[in-house]
Amino acid sequence: MGDTATLTPAERRAELEGALALVARGNRDALRTVYTLTSHKLLGTIMHIVRERDAAEDVLQDVYLRVWHRAGRFDRTRASPITWLCTIARNAAIDAVRKHGRRAEVDDAALPEIADDAPRADTMLCDAEDAARLHQCLERLQSEHRKCIRMAFFRGYTHTELAEKLDVPLGTMKSWIRRGLASLKGCLGSA
Repeated sequence: MGDTATLTPAERRAELEGALALVARGNRDALRTVYTLTSHKLLGTIMHIVRERDAAEDVLQDVYLRVWHRAGRFDRTRASPITWLCTIARNAAIDAVRKHGRRAEVDDAALPEIADDAPRADTMLCDAEDAARLHQCLERLQSEHRKCIRMAFFRGYTHTELAEKLDVPLGTMKSWIRRGLASLKGCLGSA
């Protein structure tokens, strides 16, 4: 593994792809490489949803266990390695919130700053070009729809939690999200 600070994005991606391939064959040193290259970014993704450092670190450990067991499923033709890893992290964080309940809401300003030159969460989940298009399409949505979709998909809120938080009936919340997703699909499909 080279000095990760001097790697270009393409070199970083290639190194991560190679390390995941080795993890799939049971190489523990390769898992350390994956951890070194991604732990800050994944912790940031998890913290955004879990909102508590200790709980986020527990989820992060679970993420790398999942990676150890699932690395053979990574398909570079379907997603970048960081997209695949962020999806695992996001899903693990949502699972933790659903299992243990949502912690008290913490303002974003109170969250620890994690040094990372990575793009925003929505950019990590999509290729940069797709993320720009997604951002444009999100901005075209009605404000209620946009807010609910962002909270559901980037912060892991359930429909019920959103309805309670925004003080609207559950049916209304489901309708807003359904309409917003339909609008997004139409916008992204026309690209």
